[in-house]
Amino acid sequence: MTKIAFPFALLTAALVCLLPAVPALAQAARTFVSAAGSDSNNCTNVASPCRHFAAAYAKTAAEGEIDVLDPANYGELTISQGISIQGHGWASVSAVSGGASITINGGDKINISGVILDGGGVASSTGILFFAGGTLNLRDSVIRNFTTYGVIFQPNSSTQSQLFVSNTLLSDNDLGIFIVPSGSGTTSGVLDHVDIENSGNAGLSINTSAQTINVTVTDSVSANNAVDGIVADSTGGTPISIMVRNSTIANNVANGMNALDTATILVTRSTITGNGAGWAGNVTSYADNNIDGNSNGNTAPPNPLPYK
Repeated sequence: MTKIAFPFALLTAALVCLLPAVPALAQAARTFVSAAGSDSNNCTNVASPCRHFAAAYAKTAAEGEIDVLDPANYGELTISQGISIQGHGWASVSAVSGGASITINGGDKINISGVILDGGGVASSTGILFFAGGTLNLRDSVIRNFTTYGVIFQPNSSTQSQLFVSNTLLSDNDLGIFIVPSGSGTTSGVLDHVDIENSGNAGLSINTSAQTINVTVTDSVSANNAVDGIVADSTGGTPISIMVRNSTIANNVANGMNALDTATILVTRSTITGNGAGWAGNVTSYADNNIDGNSNGNTAPPNPLPYK
């Protein structure tokens, strides 16, 4: 009898083709972290939460959500996809020497709510660093004691980036919020009920040589900062426009508001008092502000429109 040899490699390949496919481990739409959690857990329910943000993030699908179950320090996090973090007011993240507690490198929509970021005076530390992405929405949070920036919003893309901050305190940072895009796109933002206090530099600083920037500040405070309360500098002649409404700019060492080069600040229904100077540069007033008690610059700046 003639025996027919069947190559082992072909037999193995045939058997493999007959085996059912093993699906890749799916990421969850919602994960959880807890002080009692473990990063080896699946993190997908309250009975098996992760211990740190980074572990939960790795198991969360794009545009998913991480929920914090109890107070703890959940460690630094780098974000590169859309995500929502629900900190519920008790999620803490400590400082990273020479880096940021939260770094954002991409993602369409980044939502961060109820976090407490404390730099603890660590050298060269930053609270939130935004490099790339669509929208950062930060609310109901506290960012304090960082030796560089509380928030630095530095998009480097050619698309539109947006920053929304609401009901948030930034205190005792070297610079409160720094908006400094480097890409060729556009940047817009709204700060609503934001308190920026005791910065070692400016409270809110906006600077660009590349992008058109439009920012609205409403029902907010910039006070007791070591330089300006609000400063805008369009170093390359690119338009920067800031609207300040129903806000308090008080007790800043240099200027309450300072608009340099072609940047403009428009102010309405606000109080500017106790500053080294009430305003400087291209600041315009709608003639309905309280500008008094400053060392200089108590006369209202020009009105952009005929006042009626």
